[in-house]
Amino acid sequence: MQAIFTIKVQTGLFDFRIVLTPQAGNDVESRPMSSTDKVFPLIVQQDAVRKALPHLDVRGALTRMFLALANDSAVQPPQTFTPFPQGAGDFITYLGVMADAKVFGAKLSPCIVTESKPVVTAWTALMSMETGQPLMWCDAGLLTIERTAGATALAVDHLAVPHARRLAIVGAGAVGQAHLRHLAALRPWDSINVFSPELAGNEAKRAAISALHDRVLVCTKLEDCLRDADVVALCTSSGTPVLSEEMLTKPALITSISTNVANAHEIPPAWLRNMDVYCDYRQTTPASAGEMKLAAQLHDWSPASVLGDLPELVSGTARKPSWRQHAFFRSIGLGLEDVAIANELFRHLAGQRSD
Repeated sequence: MQAIFTIKVQTGLFDFRIVLTPQAGNDVESRPMSSTDKVFPLIVQQDAVRKALPHLDVRGALTRMFLALANDSAVQPPQTFTPFPQGAGDFITYLGVMADAKVFGAKLSPCIVTESKPVVTAWTALMSMETGQPLMWCDAGLLTIERTAGATALAVDHLAVPHARRLAIVGAGAVGQAHLRHLAALRPWDSINVFSPELAGNEAKRAAISALHDRVLVCTKLEDCLRDADVVALCTSSGTPVLSEEMLTKPALITSISTNVANAHEIPPAWLRNMDVYCDYRQTTPASAGEMKLAAQLHDWSPASVLGDLPELVSGTARKPSWRQHAFFRSIGLGLEDVAIANELFRHLAGQRSD
């Protein structure tokens, strides 16, 4: 006989009972529950998140969130780093409050030291501002990748030169592929060049990347990937610069994301003094982003020179780049992005189960 487990969920928007079997995972039956049933949050594992991703409006959710931040109807505290005792690892907490959506939450991302590769996970708790009750716990690994690429796409849409036609993506892992998906739809690119050392000699991976868009060209040399690029999306896990000045043949918009390496920076910090610099949130990013911290310490760069952040860009108050020198967009990932994408997932699942 097959074991059956029941999770009862009450959210304020809808009530349902989830019946789980060992084989069914989270593709589950839902049926109304009585008002006397005990309350539990919806728990969403990675497979269920993966199935929902194509149905999520990532860009729309992030745009609404950054507008809310610009209009003082959202709160973004700094992320916190907490070490485990005896060097056993650490965890980062990403927090955020979205008043218009009436939700708040936190993503917890631990890095657990083992004898081999560290264990890194991420889970987001979404809670109601109306009831104070948890709405959902979800695996945030795939959601983090999507919101990271979505934030980069917002920046590129606002900062790239209007006639941009050549896109270069450095990195071909899950994050690089997500960036390719999100950026490909922004402009009628003449070319989308992709480079990663991991693609050398791996025909299966090269074919998989090429299949993502009909304009993709997998390059065997980084210099070839970057030549004449209007937009360069850096999607690596490198803690040290992957670019040098002679690789860029004209002014470009360069985007960069965070990694777990201390003071990670994908471009030389000294470059910031001669760039139009932007970030995801000026209140928190300069104190965390590696190249910004090093540029301030070593190269007389000031966070006050940041020309704009995503709340200012989406609300139309940020100054545009000159496009006469390189522009740089740096994101570290915000708790509000995690709350916004988790809320988008929750709304999608709520809609499915209320039909």
